[in-house]
Amino acid sequence: MNTWKTLLLGACAPLMLAPCATAAPAPAPPPVAEATKAKPKYGTFGFDVAGMDTAVAPGDDFYAYANGGWMKVTEIPSDRGSYATFGMLSDLAAERTRAILEDAAKTPGADGSNARKIGDYYASFMDEAAIEAAGAAPLKPELAAIAAIKTRADLSRELGATLRADVDALNMTDYVTDRLFGLWVAEDMNDTSKYRPYLMQGGLGLPDRAYYLDDSARSQDLRAKYQAHIAAMLTLGGYANADARAAKIVALETAIAQAHLTVDETGDVAKANNVWTRADLQKNAPGIDWSAWLQGAGMSEQPTFGAWQPSAIAGIAKLVGGQPIETWKDYLAFHAIERGAPYLSKAFADEHFAFNGTALAGTPQQRDRWKRGVDNTNAALGDAVGQIYVQRHFSPQAKAQMQEMVANILAAFNARIERLDWMSAETKAKAKEKLAVFRVGVGYPDKWRDYSGLQIVRGDAYGNWQRADLFDYRRNVAKLKGPVDHDEWWMTPQTVNALNLPMQNMIVFPAAILEPTFFDPNADAAVNYGAIGGVIGHEIVHGFDDTGALFDVKGDLKNWWTPADMAQFKARGQALAAQYSAYEPLPGLHLNGNQVLGENIADLAGLASAYDAYHLSLKGQAAPVIDGFTADQRFYFGWAQNYRSKFREASLRRNVLSGVHSPGEYRAQTVRNLDPWYPAFEVKPGQGLYLAPEQRVKIW
Repeated sequence: MNTWKTLLLGACAPLMLAPCATAAPAPAPPPVAEATKAKPKYGTFGFDVAGMDTAVAPGDDFYAYANGGWMKVTEIPSDRGSYATFGMLSDLAAERTRAILEDAAKTPGADGSNARKIGDYYASFMDEAAIEAAGAAPLKPELAAIAAIKTRADLSRELGATLRADVDALNMTDYVTDRLFGLWVAEDMNDTSKYRPYLMQGGLGLPDRAYYLDDSARSQDLRAKYQAHIAAMLTLGGYANADARAAKIVALETAIAQAHLTVDETGDVAKANNVWTRADLQKNAPGIDWSAWLQGAGMSEQPTFGAWQPSAIAGIAKLVGGQPIETWKDYLAFHAIERGAPYLSKAFADEHFAFNGTALAGTPQQRDRWKRGVDNTNAALGDAVGQIYVQRHFSPQAKAQMQEMVANILAAFNARIERLDWMSAETKAKAKEKLAVFRVGVGYPDKWRDYSGLQIVRGDAYGNWQRADLFDYRRNVAKLKGPVDHDEWWMTPQTVNALNLPMQNMIVFPAAILEPTFFDPNADAAVNYGAIGGVIGHEIVHGFDDTGALFDVKGDLKNWWTPADMAQFKARGQALAAQYSAYEPLPGLHLNGNQVLGENIADLAGLASAYDAYHLSLKGQAAPVIDGFTADQRFYFGWAQNYRSKFREASLRRNVLSGVHSPGEYRAQTVRNLDPWYPAFEVKPGQGLYLAPEQRVKIW
């Protein structure tokens, strides 16, 4: 579950521009048996009681009390660095998508149809014999272009040509791109009636600057493995003296990392709101031949840019102008090979996994090829797959039930604003005005992307990936010349996630997250309000967290707070940050409370709003007791069950160092700030999670 702090990077490139959307057909209703199924998937009321550990007192560790039994018996799959409720639903969505893709591959549609494209894309990736026969040949054109670089202008042009939409569009602050810069094309923060292209720091092969700059033995060992991996990839690509080249690449990336801002610095949107002209690029970030770079990137006519991390952009540009051209050529060659490895022969794919999967995330086994095929087809043609997915797996009844819950939680949050005792009437009125214009997407978008301009060739796995990557880049660049689409989803229906878009004042809940345990139309309402209701509240509150609160009713970055109210809001946020900074997931490794603050504000106030909405939904009727559990207990169980999760150490470390979400167990423990949780579980002073009333953080 994300804010658009998690949403920062699409990308763009030269040449052909394609239209973005077509009308969406209404999904077909599900089979009657599915629509009328009476029993919840888990337990008797929607919660897995067998997964509890009642030997633990809820007041000491609510996460372990609700989920300890599950933790004891659950093994992390060998092809994952972590496993959680999100992973379970992702597995379900993948199995469903596999069936769609295999059907399309076996029964090709008409030439140019979406069904033909998704079937051909998937079948091409699954054709290991053809991929093996091609060997390294698909890399030759790109490596030849790199080898032809002679001048700084050539280098700048080639660096611009590598720009793509390869930054995770759901993770703005914990994104990483091995392209020199990332690009996000979205609404202008100062005027959301137009688009702005945001340039962002990039250029790293490891997940975050900390991986290069930390001097611990663990980090030094990982860097040594990374250097060996670079050498292995260069050798596979046909390069001699690979060890020496790899050492220079790691040194260059370390210098890039030194220029980078930290994760929490990157999340400061006020400091990121910098508009540079073409002249400013050359003046503020010398070293790159920006005319050549823009030519390579296909943006020669673009007059202005957003500079998200100005000092990092300047520092990276200086390195382009100062480091040897030959080192940059080796850097470009390695990253070209690294990006393409999953679509190349087994030697490339296995080496890619050995570092990125095992060394970096602690994952013992590479994922089955069909799973990788599903992921790659979704990345290339996600909306084409999604249209079929919702026809098969998302019912009108589920959509209507979700829309009702959203309306109730919006009303509950509106009432919470009105009851705040620390906010002035002036700021309350502005907050309620903003809340009133929230738009909600449930299940699937109203418009689908148009893939008619994308060529997919059966049997050409590598070429299909390259063309799809470039197609998406050009789609983003095309947005700069067209009207703003305020309804863009940024996610496919088969994505297990949810999203808040502050500049669109929109929240989105794809079909694939609307499954048990998050949402079960046959579960007890209290569980649903605690589970998917907590998620709904979370996304609503993202519009009012430490980032969302900076955007006004139009989605513009414009202050609507009185100074006293903003000071109070920040103080309460810092109290929550301090609470989370005390958590220590690994010995010596604490959470950074400011880095995860936005997500924790959303958890805190979102869950409180969902609780209010559940009780409002009772309309004065007494809530039932089920299997000995009160409604309030079942509500909080629903929330805790959302965040069942297990991590391998390397994966957990990466999450803490570069992520904006707290690990699941700490998200479950947000209940300690909510007054109704205490009587629900008879939590007493002296227990591990107990907070005195004055210590409980209340923000919204």
